[in-house]
Amino acid sequence: MSSSHAVVAVDVGGTEIKAALTRGPVPSVLRQLRRATPKLADGTATAEAVVAEVADIVAVLSEGENPEAVGVVVPGIVDDERRIGVFSANLGWRDYPFGEALAAAIPGPLAFGHDVRAGGLAEARLGAGQGFDDLVVLPIGTGIAGALIIGGRPHSGGGYAGEIGHLVIADGPDCACGQRGCLELIASSSAVARRYTERSGRAVGGAVDVATALRAGDADAKLVWGEAVDALARAITQLATLFAPQAVVLGGGLALAGELLTGPLGARLDELITIQRRPELRRAALGDQAGCLGAALMAIEAREGR
Repeated sequence: MSSSHAVVAVDVGGTEIKAALTRGPVPSVLRQLRRATPKLADGTATAEAVVAEVADIVAVLSEGENPEAVGVVVPGIVDDERRIGVFSANLGWRDYPFGEALAAAIPGPLAFGHDVRAGGLAEARLGAGQGFDDLVVLPIGTGIAGALIIGGRPHSGGGYAGEIGHLVIADGPDCACGQRGCLELIASSSAVARRYTERSGRAVGGAVDVATALRAGDADAKLVWGEAVDALARAITQLATLFAPQAVVLGGGLALAGELLTGPLGARLDELITIQRRPELRRAALGDQAGCLGAALMAIEAREGR
């Protein structure tokens, strides 16, 4: 694909749709826009409304450029091969044929996939994961998602791969998924804030406030943060046992703590690792543009028939 060719990339989120017109095999953003994800009164979204919004966004970004392909990624459980949105708890769709609906609304080659796997692909090829064939990209935010990159390609597992936040790490608490002690109930950004408030009786706005308290020597913050670090280290050790990634790329809100997270996490990982290959820890480099850039890479491959 020559550097003159343009594609449109669209990253549908739970609250916002991010989109960009890009050019080149290493996507360079020409222009971008953001819109609120269309919602019903109950906070869910109809897949049909999302498709219509995406089609309009593509038309706006395409004006005067004639892009050669479009990449669209969405959250939830996504079957990339069948191009179906299997389930989205936040947005409310189930078994929706996005590929078929988008193809009817948008002309030309189309790529469709999962937002976190797309972001993982972007980090692997353009960001902090460069140089590794096998890695995990681990966004730590309200929940904990994961993209498994094996042999340089995202692993989908029919849409079910990468639910790292639901690795069982402890005996409790109960998780909405039906299990007990899931990783994201202990180590997600939202869990760190919630558990600190429960322990200290002091409300905080998020994990960043817990990090600030930790730097100030707060004992409750030290305990909650330490438990989150231990849970993450145990989860990464399980991943190392299962498929031996060369690196783990940490993203999301908790990773913004930098060395406050990666320092103790690396030290705890050193304690837990025995026969496994010890993965290198890196911080994500692409921020909230990762999903869009991944969608652009997918669109480029769709244009080239790969």
